Amino acid sequence: MNGLAEEIYKLYELSGADFIAQLKTVTSRAEFHPLEDEPNILTVGGEASEDYSNLIAAAMKAVTHGYRVYILPNPKKYRTADFIFVRKGVYKLFELKTITGKASAGSRLLESIGQTNDVLLYIRGTYDPRLLAKDIQSYFEANKEAREVLIMKRNKPLSISRRFVESKSYIKMFMKRYLR
Repeated sequence: MNGLAEEIYKLYELSGADFIAQLKTVTSRAEFHPLEDEPNILTVGGEASEDYSNLIAAAMKAVTHGYRVYILPNPKKYRTADFIFVRKGVYKLFELKTITGKASAGSRLLESIGQTNDVLLYIRGTYDPRLLAKDIQSYFEANKEAREVLIMKRNKPLSISRRFVESKSYIKMFMKRYLR
């Protein structure tokens, strides 16, 4: 796994086309193997990790939305993202933040700064949509490099971009989309 960890660390030095090429390099590593029951979730192990069940649950939800999911190992030296998602030839690196409480999204989003600029919020309970909209807005204000917050809840994923957050009627439009 040492070679895989090095390939993952390279992601944090790259941007643009080089970053995407490196995501493809990471996902092509022989260490990845599909889960027994789900060929679209690939892992290198990690079943003993305390977060593994959350990772699998979020990955299963992503697969239902058409993604192929690579669960990344968590090397102890560095904070790294949790997933590479692939759908329709598009590769993205995501940090998972599972939300079970009623007011924890803001702090969980802020924790992700420095790991990746794309965050997957897996909401496993009820969450006030106005509060969530404001939490996401605060995250984009605090992380100038942030690109996307992908929310997995119910039937459809909801992708929130910086451009959307900066629009005039963001909170109203977010609530409408979130409650769909």
